Amino acid sequence: MITGDLKSKIDRVWDAFWSGGISNPLEVIEQITYLLFLRKLDDRQTLAERKARATGVVEDPVYLPGQQHLRWGRFKNDAPDVMFQTVGEQVFPWLRQLGTQVGGDGSTYSDHMRDARFTIPTAALLSKVVELVDTIPLDDRDTNGDLYEYLLSKLASSGVNGQFRTPRHIIRLMVDLMAPAPSDEICDPACGTAGFLVAASEYVREHHPNALTDATQRRHFHRSMFHGFDFDSTMLRIGSMNMLLHGIEQPDISYRDSLAESAGGDAEKYTLILANPPFAGSLDYESTSKDLLRTVKTKKTELLFLALFLKLLKPGGRAAVIVPDGVLFGSSTAHRALRRTLVEDQKLDAVVKMPSGVFRPYAGVSTAILFFTKTNSGGTDDVWFYDVAADGFSLDDKRQAVAADDLPDVRARWAERLGSERKRARTEQSFLVPKAEIVEQGYDLLINRYKEIVHDEVEHREPLAILADIERLDEEIAAGVAELKAMLT
Repeated sequence: MITGDLKSKIDRVWDAFWSGGISNPLEVIEQITYLLFLRKLDDRQTLAERKARATGVVEDPVYLPGQQHLRWGRFKNDAPDVMFQTVGEQVFPWLRQLGTQVGGDGSTYSDHMRDARFTIPTAALLSKVVELVDTIPLDDRDTNGDLYEYLLSKLASSGVNGQFRTPRHIIRLMVDLMAPAPSDEICDPACGTAGFLVAASEYVREHHPNALTDATQRRHFHRSMFHGFDFDSTMLRIGSMNMLLHGIEQPDISYRDSLAESAGGDAEKYTLILANPPFAGSLDYESTSKDLLRTVKTKKTELLFLALFLKLLKPGGRAAVIVPDGVLFGSSTAHRALRRTLVEDQKLDAVVKMPSGVFRPYAGVSTAILFFTKTNSGGTDDVWFYDVAADGFSLDDKRQAVAADDLPDVRARWAERLGSERKRARTEQSFLVPKAEIVEQGYDLLINRYKEIVHDEVEHREPLAILADIERLDEEIAAGVAELKAMLT
């Protein structure tokens, strides 16, 4: 956890951006991301120079001769006006061509800096932000990650331009239930700020610490375990920096319209998919992958993404993905066909219904989490349902912390879904439904279709007794009226 002092510094800089004319939180985070990256580059060069004292050669230098004045350690000490000119006119042009220069960083991070724009409006603001970033201990992975998560939390309160993050506690729930292993290849085809990938990496660090001591597994962890795609270059930069500050050296964070015809080539490549794909509107058939349309002929993005997940998963691969409620009960041919595929051709493991306020204040859509395994040969026996009524936060626009929280119970009952959960009655929050019953209901996956409602018995009085009470009250009213008349005459 970052300290209150560091939070207050970030808040002051955030306020300075807004008062300085930058009111888009994505732009604020983007500018801070550039500065964090510049500092990391300087740290890398410093480390290389220390090694060179023993070897006499600086291996893979970031800064070539004549570029030393572009280093963080140099310009941070300049006067504000000089710093502003250096950063705007020299550092950022150098940053844009970093990925292609001889001796450049050559990483996914430098690749996303190709169109870096310097938009900090004043020398005073730049000086203040540089001073803040310089105080952050970037050799502490936990502090780095917590700092960036705090920055990204600003998006949750803004929801600007339709950009918002999946709540962290929902991501952690999905990751915990999927329990990523060191051997997994994990993908989020609509990664945004890379929240799912970060959470998966933290889970592996915590539950499989030995994975980072074995050379082969360590290389897999840093270079081939995490894959994220997005078609928003700003989000790619932010997501890449989020991964870097959480200690992932070389994740695959790439520009890609995952549903486009040109995005093929990754079929059956991943063992785990964690995602909250966009639900916005529909696409035209011309730009959509023909492979996906053969699976489900529709323009709806939520259905196309589900078809994509099935395409990307290896046989035996599993997925935990957020979908709007319409996917569970939609009556179109495409809706029914996709649900039938999940139940009949693959293995549908669970449907966890979420409260409708989870994505407030920026969206009130009702959602659920689908858990399934790709088998290509069926395997659905019983589907586990859980009706989450509370997630630890108020379900209004304020989303304040509250005591009511079903998520710990979801975790506990998930572990028992093949054991004691089989005995649960349909009146409980969680229960299993046999595949045959789901087929009988036309593959409807809405929990209310299977949940039994217990109505409290209410004993009503006899009508004659009620009428007697009414007559008695009428008599009392008449007597009171007569008494008032007597007092007035």
